[in-house]
Amino acid sequence: MSTQQENKFQAIISHAKEYGFVFPSSEIYDGLSAVYDYGPNGCELKKNLRDYWWKSMTQLHENIVGVDAAIFMHPTTWKASGHVDNFSDPMIDNKDSQKRYRVDHLLEARADALREKGAEKEADALIAEMDRLLAAEDFVALKQLIADQQIVCAISGTGNWTDIRQFNLMFSTQLGSVAGEADTIYLRPETAQGIFVNFLNVQKTARMKIPFGIAQTGKAFRNEIVARQFIFRMREFEQMEMQFFIRPGTQKEWYNYWKETRLQWHLSLGIPAEKYRYHDHVKLAHYADAALDIEYEFPFGFKEVEGIHSRTDFDLKNHQEYSKKKQQYFDNDIDEATGKPYGNYIPYVIETSIGLDRMFLLILSQSYEEETLTKEDGTADSRVVMRIPAKIAPNKLAILPLVKKDGLPEIARELMNECKQHFKCFYEEKDAIGKRYRRQDAIGTPFCVTIDHQTKEDNTVTIRHRDSMLQERIPISKVKEIVQAAL
Repeated sequence: MSTQQENKFQAIISHAKEYGFVFPSSEIYDGLSAVYDYGPNGCELKKNLRDYWWKSMTQLHENIVGVDAAIFMHPTTWKASGHVDNFSDPMIDNKDSQKRYRVDHLLEARADALREKGAEKEADALIAEMDRLLAAEDFVALKQLIADQQIVCAISGTGNWTDIRQFNLMFSTQLGSVAGEADTIYLRPETAQGIFVNFLNVQKTARMKIPFGIAQTGKAFRNEIVARQFIFRMREFEQMEMQFFIRPGTQKEWYNYWKETRLQWHLSLGIPAEKYRYHDHVKLAHYADAALDIEYEFPFGFKEVEGIHSRTDFDLKNHQEYSKKKQQYFDNDIDEATGKPYGNYIPYVIETSIGLDRMFLLILSQSYEEETLTKEDGTADSRVVMRIPAKIAPNKLAILPLVKKDGLPEIARELMNECKQHFKCFYEEKDAIGKRYRRQDAIGTPFCVTIDHQTKEDNTVTIRHRDSMLQERIPISKVKEIVQAAL
């Protein structure tokens, strides 16, 4: 990350705290590493993002419905899913500092440093070699690659490394009053399995016909050893996942469909296409026959925000095997090749999985701007503005009476009562109007309306547009209509 980008990222983190988007968790006790709380503006933005995704999946697709599964699941679920045996990351410890690192993070950081020096080809070659060795699980060669790149611990400054080994990322706990192996359960590391174990419940009760999807949002937990980059990688996070059940043999068609559809969802928020790219997986997960990431260019580089995975029939087949309950679907559509119904089969699955917290950070990164302005008298001014798309902004409208007297607050309150039934509004009387505008810019409010003495005479108000700072006089009766048109 360049110094300029590092400075911008740190400014975003500071801004997020100052304006009530994100706070360090339990900060009065010096916080907890890689755990964060969402403040008043943050929880509104997060909710709006979640709702926007949910609507796009369940309301706009007639063949997708939702579930809300429990965080705790029967422990055999995670044996069937492969998480007990396979949900691990290659780790390495520095013997001098006792600090543990993820191997891919060390090598990615080295590649970033090479790119900053202009050595793009060397960086790309390093990442390609890392991907190849990870896919082969060649830990001896990976350790040698770290040595060849002269990568050292950031704390001790030495390259005195242990051998590389796998580290399971699931949090475990006990169920009931007596702790024992039989009582060990896990905090879910993903939300997908709650969908799979409810496949038949949903299919039958919602009368769904393949192809169909099941969507879910909710918390997941991973014991990340190296959690970093603010809310990008946390130990407690929220996912928005959709599992799309399909006829075996059609997975390539549906994989390409969801690859394009999900990117279009991102672009529908007004984010430039050049900020995104696809990254095909070299090392496929144990359940996948195809997988890619949708990556966004954060201040710290292109990173994954969403994954599209062709999971084959791995999940339902394994749950059938471990539970001894059939997870099959009877398809009475006619197979043109045989002239007979397709009959019973275990469906294949295409997964779309997006991190809500990462999407939140994407919006902060894309929206944050430090703007230099020139005032009417020619002097310089500045503002920090969050250009959050209106449809997901924490507040849609700020209602600002010019003064706290002369009946202006009463008019403002009438407008507030009219609008707050339809979208989130913010009311404020304190401070000069210019300061209030700046505060609303800083939290991303797309419209401000000022009620002044002229309002009493002709029922007009001044509406100010956040992005252009254009101010225009409109009838107070038009305010709700103008804001709703932008959402």
